[in-house]
Amino acid sequence: MDVQLSEEQESLRIAARDFLVGECPMAWVREQMEDPKDLGGALWKKMAELGWLGLMVPEEHSGAELDLLSLSIVCEEMGRVLLPEPYLSTVAVGANAILLAGSDDQKRKLLPEIVEGRLKIALAQLEASLDWAADGIELDAKLQGETWTLSGTKHFSSDARHADRLLVPARTSGSGESGITLFLLETESPEISVVPLRYTDQTRDVCEVCLNDLQVGPEQILGEVDEGWPLLRRSLDIAKVALCAEMLGGAERVLELSVAYAKQREQFGKPIGSFQAIQHKCANQFIQVEGMRSAVYYAAWAVGHDEPDAHLSACLAKSFCGDAYVSVAGEGIQIHGGLGFTWEQDLHLFYKRAKSSQLLFGDGRFNRELAARALFD
Repeated sequence: MDVQLSEEQESLRIAARDFLVGECPMAWVREQMEDPKDLGGALWKKMAELGWLGLMVPEEHSGAELDLLSLSIVCEEMGRVLLPEPYLSTVAVGANAILLAGSDDQKRKLLPEIVEGRLKIALAQLEASLDWAADGIELDAKLQGETWTLSGTKHFSSDARHADRLLVPARTSGSGESGITLFLLETESPEISVVPLRYTDQTRDVCEVCLNDLQVGPEQILGEVDEGWPLLRRSLDIAKVALCAEMLGGAERVLELSVAYAKQREQFGKPIGSFQAIQHKCANQFIQVEGMRSAVYYAAWAVGHDEPDAHLSACLAKSFCGDAYVSVAGEGIQIHGGLGFTWEQDLHLFYKRAKSSQLLFGDGRFNRELAARALFD
C-alpha cells in the first residue's frame, strides 16, 4: 500500500474543496434542511459536469474509471460541508451495484445516465427489525410466471424521495444470506409510495418506502435470482468506505472550528486554548481524526484492490470512524461551551450528521461483530 497520494489525487482534493466551499455554503445546506427542493438540481448537474458522478465508472460507460481512494477523497471534502445531495446512495451504492451485478444491457443503459446526472438511485434495505444483516430482509417477493410481486415496507431509506430508481433487496426463497434477490425499481410506479420522515439529522433526507403488490419483470433484477446478498455486501463495503471518508471530512472540520474558537475565545484574560483542559480535548480530537484517516485510507486501498481483508477493513473502519466522529463532534460542542448548543452555530449539525452516519450501514457494535466473524471464518 502506498500511503502517499498521487499528484492527480492531491489536485482532485484541492479542486473538490474549492468547488464545494463555493457551491455548498452552510446557508444553502440550512435552506435544504427546511425544504430540500433543490437537491438533485443545479449543484447535482455541476457535479456531473466535473465527472464526480462517474468516478469509478469505466470509460466505456462515460466514466472516469478512477479508484475507490479517489472517490473517498471527494467524499471527504463533501463531509466537510455536510453536502446534502444523494451522492452516497447514487454513486457509492447504486452505480457500484450496477457495475457488480448488472447485465451488459443494464450497464450500457443506466451507467451513462448516472454519470450525466439524469439518474439517481437510493438503497431501500432496512425493515422493521432495523437489522442491516441478511436476516433483516423479509420483504416478500413471489413469482408467478415471469412476474415478481413485491409487498412490504422499507424504513429509513436515504434519498428515496429524490431517486429515480430504488435498489431493493427482497426475500425470494430460503433464509439468512441465501434466497435474497436485488431489484432495481422505478419510483414512478403507482404501487410505490415514498413518505419523508422527520429525522434527527436534517441534512440527510430519509424516507419510508412502501411497496403495495408491485409487479415487476426479470429485466428489473440485478444479478441472479437468490444470489443477491454477496453482491449487496460488496456494494455496502464500498459504501462504508465512502461514508467513513465523509465522516473523516466532517471530523476534520469540527477540529478546525474547535481550535479556531479556542484561540480566539478568552476567559480570565487568556485564550481558553491556553488551559490544559481545553488542550486535552483538542488533542483527543486530533488523535481520533488521524486514526480515522488511517482507517479510511487503508480500507479504501484494501476494498479497491479486493484484498483478502477487504470486508474486514471496511467493517473495522466503519466501526471506528462512526464512534470517533460522534466523539469529536461532541468534544467540539463542549469546547464551545453554551455557544455550541445554539442553533446559529453549525456544530450541532455536524453532531447530528455524526449520529446518523454512526447508524447508517450498521453501528459500531454491528460492524465489530461482522469483523469478528470475518477473522474467525
